[in-house]
Amino acid sequence: MRFVRYQKPNHPPRQGWLSGNEVGPIEGSIFTEFRRLEAEDELSQIKILPPVLPSKIICVGRNYAAHASEHGAEVPEVPLLFLKPPSAVIGHLDTILLPPQSQQVEHEAELAIVIGKRGRWILPDQAENYILGYTIANDVTARDLQNRDHQWTRAKGFDTFCPIGPWIETEFNPADALITCTVNDEIRQMASTHDMVFNTYQLIAFASSVMTLEPGDLILTGTPAGVSPLRDGDVVRITIEGIGALENPVKSEAPH
Repeated sequence: MRFVRYQKPNHPPRQGWLSGNEVGPIEGSIFTEFRRLEAEDELSQIKILPPVLPSKIICVGRNYAAHASEHGAEVPEVPLLFLKPPSAVIGHLDTILLPPQSQQVEHEAELAIVIGKRGRWILPDQAENYILGYTIANDVTARDLQNRDHQWTRAKGFDTFCPIGPWIETEFNPADALITCTVNDEIRQMASTHDMVFNTYQLIAFASSVMTLEPGDLILTGTPAGVSPLRDGDVVRITIEGIGALENPVKSEAPH
């Protein structure tokens, strides 16, 4: 099933489900109990919102060996975790803003796990029970600030630096799915989730040994090689086989 958050003109946001190109509302909570109502709106007639509003966004660095290599870094022996603030979240077709503090903002195409229920000290063989589904994420990064600061909070944390969506796919198999990123229709990244150093279940187990995972939390599973700069006027599109495509225009933010 595909869960989507959406908004009709002059209506509040709501959770829904997707049937082809039609969206139906949901009564209740996708994390507990819910009821699907009749699909009544065309996808083209509604605004797609970020599919979840996470309490935290857990990210994994260097989880593809080729990406670690392109930055001259070693593959970590255990997952390398960092956080992005929830204020960085935007949705499908929302605009990524290039901040005036950075001269080198780059895309990072990633598979994102959506946590479905609260958990701590989750074992890898139990991790699947804590997954609601998967979505697409772009871990936008100010690379020059990352290199300058020697830590990643500022470089990863700007507003609009975490596009997610367009929906949550609950029947996705993360074992071997193709991830593709294009900028202005030019391919920049292409790899399979099979190339991850640590798989999704291992990442859930490791993250939950550090912090309690809450429903709606996201785990971004790392990016393949091929990250490259974004410029004013670009359109970045990330496609994951079995989920769909997340697309965002890019615009320079004026200094304040």
